[in-house]
Amino acid sequence: MAKEVLSRENIKLNVPLSGKEEAIRYTGEILVRQGYVDAGYIDKMFEREEMASTYMGNFLAIPHGTEDAKKNVFETGICVVTVPDGIDFGDGNLAKIFIGIAGKGNEHLEILSNIAIVCSEEENIDKILNARSEEEILDLFSEVG
Repeated sequence: MAKEVLSRENIKLNVPLSGKEEAIRYTGEILVRQGYVDAGYIDKMFEREEMASTYMGNFLAIPHGTEDAKKNVFETGICVVTVPDGIDFGDGNLAKIFIGIAGKGNEHLEILSNIAIVCSEEENIDKILNARSEEEILDLFSEVG
């Protein structure tokens, strides 16, 4: 049986993280702990960040691995981490929501599309940032996956 793309255990609310590197590592470690990827995937997330920022606007960053990180992915999955104080992603960009993605094959493209739909609306960004339970996040992202 395939794992859920997003489960309660993949959601961490109001995490006090202090920097971009810590935020990317924390996001990656959730994916590792939940069995979506191997530990090498985190290095690929940092490689990807060096190529181009994964900051998407609207307080959102989507850390993920490089194209060649597919060999590190066991199952498609995402995690959601909120950081109320935000993390400086450079150029005045503040990320408060981190959605880590690991995609098997091309499944990440559909997931990215669904995340973009949810996170393009400011109202949904507010709901994510103000969520008091993992269930609120699960409800919002029920379309993802």
